[in-house]
Order: sequence, then C-alpha cells, then structure tokens
Amino acid sequence: MTDYSANKVFDLTGKIALVTGGSRGLGREMVRAFAQAGADVVIASRKIAQCEELAEEIRGMGRRAFPYACNVGDWDQVEGMVNAAYDHFGRLDVLVNNAGLSPLYPSLN
Repeated sequence: MTDYSANKVFDLTGKIALVTGGSRGLGREMVRAFAQAGADVVIASRKIAQCEELAEEIRGMGRRAFPYACNVGDWDQVEGMVNAAYDHFGRLDVLVNNAGLSPLYPSLN
C-alpha cells in the first residue's frame, strides 16, 4: 500500500469522500488513499460486512469512516446512501463512482 500522507499535493484534511464500490479492489485502495491523505470516508458497497471491515481499518488510521450498504443500480438506494452520508458527516466533498452498475445502465459490458 502506497503512503500518500506525506504528499501535500494530495492533502485532503477535513474533506469527506464517498466511494461507491469501495469495499474491494480499486475502490478499497481509493478509500485507503483518501484516508491517508486526511479525508474521512463513506464506504459504499452491496456487502456491508466488507464495508465495516474496511471502516475499522480506516478508523485505525485515525480517520472517520462510515460503512453503508448500497446497490447503486437502484435509484432509491442511491438516494438513501446520499441522505445517510449527509446525516452522518453533514456534507460530501468528493464522490468516486467506482461501482460497476448504475441506475441507467445495468451493465457496462
């Protein structure tokens, strides 16, 4: 894992980042990088257990983490995710739509 904490180009101290598909693969690494750069994170994925596991790791880094189960292929769940993120953190500064589905396109294949 690359340590981005010393690189001030990526200083995100005080920012809130939401990453869909954030519990594994590239999304997981983006969540880690945001946290190392000083951001607090919303970790959104369909599987809450994986989100919670990563949230514990992020909290161990001294950052705040909010795990949230969401299938971004469903508009109602997306709206719930955004509302929950705002309820938890009060705002969002960064959004990474890393999930492989969307309400408009069921598959990118």
